[in-house]
Amino acid sequence: MQSVVLRFIVIALVSGEFCIAFGAASAAEPKNEMVTLNAKPEPIAIDPARSAVIVVDMENDFAAKGGMFDRAGVDVSGAQKAIGPTAKVLAAARQAGLKIVYLKMGYRPDLSDLGATDSVNRTRHLKFGVGQKIQAPDGRESRLLIRDTWDTDIVPELKPQASDIVIYKTRFSGFYQTDLDATLKKFGIKYLIVTGVTTSICVESTVRDAMFRDYLCVMLRDCMSEPIGHDLPRTNHDASLLNAEVLLGWVSDSDQFIKALAAKASQAAR
Repeated sequence: MQSVVLRFIVIALVSGEFCIAFGAASAAEPKNEMVTLNAKPEPIAIDPARSAVIVVDMENDFAAKGGMFDRAGVDVSGAQKAIGPTAKVLAAARQAGLKIVYLKMGYRPDLSDLGATDSVNRTRHLKFGVGQKIQAPDGRESRLLIRDTWDTDIVPELKPQASDIVIYKTRFSGFYQTDLDATLKKFGIKYLIVTGVTTSICVESTVRDAMFRDYLCVMLRDCMSEPIGHDLPRTNHDASLLNAEVLLGWVSDSDQFIKALAAKASQAAR
């Protein structure tokens, strides 16, 4: 009987010490401060410490006069209109300590990463003149959609800062044969605030792949643009946002994102 009592005492002491240690550890762990972002189909709570803003292909070839799209007769006014809201989002995100990740479509000078001879990626890009030598608007020699040239530079208004992450990609999705997934996991990122061009191609392709990997994506409608079908009653831009709203994630805008971060900052200052 004495041994049974002693056993219960030991168990109680050990259990008590475990609970005290667990309680102390829990108290030491910082509590995540979630931010509620007004979005469709419903508001989403995000953790700024685990969030990143993704800027998709906001480079000269897609968003600037003299770039590949502009030279091919594609209307870049929508992409240029998205620059202002995106700049405000990036400023607010940096102030709040969010990671900023730039994705840039760009190929090696020998086009060895463009795809096989008969690949759709190669044949369609060649129709746009990828690799062609041009004189950039600033007078430099450049080449369409080639890495480390004026053509693949991010537009000046959204220029990456030293602490930002820049990743080249060779397909529409930012996850295809890149370090994007590993980079996001390295920083513990779960929530992706997505901006860029074009909505129904590279942006949606990246969001789809992100959703398959269990990231939570919020597309900011006024920080992206789509030239395909822009003159139709219901555009591809609208269709992609509807896809996201129904199945792939959430849709919001720059004002709601900035307002959510401002609310968090206001609470922290109290």
